[in-house]
Amino acid sequence: MAETQEQILLRARVDAALQVFARQEANRLIAIDVDLLPVAEQLLAAVNGGKRLRAAFCYWGWRAAGQPDSDALVRAAAAMELLHAAAVIHDDLIDESAMRHGLPSAHVALSAALTGRARPRAGGRSLAMLTGDLLMSWAAQLFVSCGLPSAYLSRARDLWAVMARELIAGECLEVLRTGSAPDTARSLQVVRYKTAKYTVEHPLRIGGALAGAPAPLMEAFTAYGLPLGEAFQLRDDLLGLFGDPEVTGKSNLDDIRGNRPTALFSETWSAATAAERRELRGLVGRHGLDGEGLSRVRSITLRTGAPGRVEEMIAQRVEAATDALVRADLPDEATAALSLMVAAAAARQS
Repeated sequence: MAETQEQILLRARVDAALQVFARQEANRLIAIDVDLLPVAEQLLAAVNGGKRLRAAFCYWGWRAAGQPDSDALVRAAAAMELLHAAAVIHDDLIDESAMRHGLPSAHVALSAALTGRARPRAGGRSLAMLTGDLLMSWAAQLFVSCGLPSAYLSRARDLWAVMARELIAGECLEVLRTGSAPDTARSLQVVRYKTAKYTVEHPLRIGGALAGAPAPLMEAFTAYGLPLGEAFQLRDDLLGLFGDPEVTGKSNLDDIRGNRPTALFSETWSAATAAERRELRGLVGRHGLDGEGLSRVRSITLRTGAPGRVEEMIAQRVEAATDALVRADLPDEATAALSLMVAAAAARQS
């Protein structure tokens, strides 16, 4: 679905806020020592581009509560994108993903900067971890310095802490469950905490809290945000295996090599024959997996009908989010924007 002019403008405003903040902070880092230049470059690369969905949900949480447009709120919303940038770097480290958005992942790029040094790969991973940590700090810094009154910010303080805690909990659960017996319910729990909440629900609720939204509206944000966030990640799982790397910017091998506990794999496993399960055991989690192995995993996945069942999960969640939005009785402008974002989050190709 084509973006509206309003969506394009909001994304441009978020991009501008991030560029100003990141450039300022990167310069402060380089001022400590010029040797920090490769790290500063990765910090700037991490905040460059993206759909800015999290910032948009925060913005419309604010507007849905009846507040007018605000540059300060846009800066607060942009802080969500710094949290996301940190999560992406950490996620790529955990999954050993070599590529993100068609470019080398942060740990790969930073390893290249250490060419000729002792243990450049380990050094690159260490620098990437620290880069992600600094982005987490930047997110909180931009949020509290956005320009909104302190009384407004205090309304969202606890929600920010919950968002960070649940994001880390989801990442930890994915690591703890990697390689365990596939289970769709447990996979969906990872989906909820690792992605759904911090992508849609928490940004909406933080925007609403900043605006002083009443409890019924905050409940409506959850009723809309949780299923839509889950649909977003379930689509990501399908794209991870079947998407076009030229469009997604990620390798189709990552989820298989990492043996990630996705709902797609759980559904595949539950319907696989004994022979297919033996074959999957030899393919999933293998770091040297090649295109032929990928093709075989795809064939088994399709044979079991797992993609169709995941599509049904997405459709159910999209319906639930849409119904919640209809019941919420929001201002017309907010309803229209959040309706468009259902398609942007759940029907995307990258």
